Amino acid sequence: MLKVYNTLTRKKEIFKPIKDKKVQLFVCGITPYSNAHIGHAKTDIQFDVIVKYLRYLKYDVFYLENVTDIDDKIIKRSNEENKTWKEIARKYEKEYHDDMKKLNVDSVNKFARATDYIKEIQSQVKRLIEMGYAYKISDGYYFDLSKFPEYGKLSKRTEQQAQDAISRIDENKEKRNKGDFCLWKFSKENEPSWDWERGEKGRPGWHIEDTAITEKEFGPQYDVHGGAVDLIFPHHEAEIVQMESISGKKPLVKYWLHTEFLNINKEKMSKSLKNFITIKDVLERYEGKVLRYFFASNHYRTPINFTYEILEQSKNALERVNDFIRNLKNSSGKDNLSLVKKTRENFIKAMNDDFDTPKAWAVIFDFIKEINKSGGGKKSYELMLEFDKIFNVLDLKDKILDDEIEKLVREREKARKNKDFKKSDQIREELGKKGVILEDTKEGVRWKFK
Repeated sequence: MLKVYNTLTRKKEIFKPIKDKKVQLFVCGITPYSNAHIGHAKTDIQFDVIVKYLRYLKYDVFYLENVTDIDDKIIKRSNEENKTWKEIARKYEKEYHDDMKKLNVDSVNKFARATDYIKEIQSQVKRLIEMGYAYKISDGYYFDLSKFPEYGKLSKRTEQQAQDAISRIDENKEKRNKGDFCLWKFSKENEPSWDWERGEKGRPGWHIEDTAITEKEFGPQYDVHGGAVDLIFPHHEAEIVQMESISGKKPLVKYWLHTEFLNINKEKMSKSLKNFITIKDVLERYEGKVLRYFFASNHYRTPINFTYEILEQSKNALERVNDFIRNLKNSSGKDNLSLVKKTRENFIKAMNDDFDTPKAWAVIFDFIKEINKSGGGKKSYELMLEFDKIFNVLDLKDKILDDEIEKLVREREKARKNKDFKKSDQIREELGKKGVILEDTKEGVRWKFK
């Protein structure tokens, strides 16, 4: 029986979707004004694993993720680069999707751009005005938090703290309450804006974008909302007050799941602190599956302190798993069916406890240890493939050509020593066609598959 930790109730709860096995799941996505960092990778990989496990359990999951493609930061970057806001947003959105492809994050059913939901956003703002929840001041329409007494029920607070993610600056001395946030920003010179039937051209506030998207796609209530912990306040609180005010239905979301921080030198990594590492930075040094394994083997609710030394340990651990799976693939040994059954049960037990991936990987490594002692066959191999449908980190390339490659590498080394660089280059080219990368190091030449 699957249990998940619900941020709203601060406890683990039995997972029971609103409609049988159908799961509507929404995760806050990127604001594409620069290259995505590894904090984004942590959240996306860990939710990718969560969704794939839900599907492993035969839940029918529709995974929706937004793209905040209009934002103060995008406008600022467009002015700096003398490009349109749309050019900036589309460029970095594409870069993000390229990064996700390399990290094997492929479980999202739909990416929803905020600017594709302008009519829905305007509809929500209009209804909030008509219902008395919103008021007008010089720069836009704001939500009046005094009209929603339960504000803060998700975070258990109503004041901003240093670690909170603030995407838009909603400061105006005319506001009724300090925490009131902007729903619709009136147009300014040289800034993007959209027409409105009310005649008040402008652009959306940050928080209203997500509730407009989820109301359109899921309705007023749905099963799971995910994101990083820095979005709990004020962003997710704002989503709650908007949608619950409009619909009169509670709760907006049945289960709130939040990934913990990724730290650099024990300090929260963020672009604002300028201590971030981009996904592209890491992929220049490591394969995407190494970074994926690193995050997938840590619990989503555990803060992680990132270092390249720790990532190197993940690389070595993953190589051991890959060596095991290759040997198992070519094994003609006999399976211990009792061990296979017990391992599957223990794996599911671990994952059913709020997606406890560290325990699940411990189960896998215990299985590897036992198979290395007693041997295994087809069923053991298939079990590893079964688990990898969730984690998607194994290198399943058939390496029966290893001996041939080793021979070519030795011939190339001999040619180099004899200063026959033409032959050396020809061999390197031949290896490249076989998907082999050569690395010349102080310790000698190393090779690996692409």
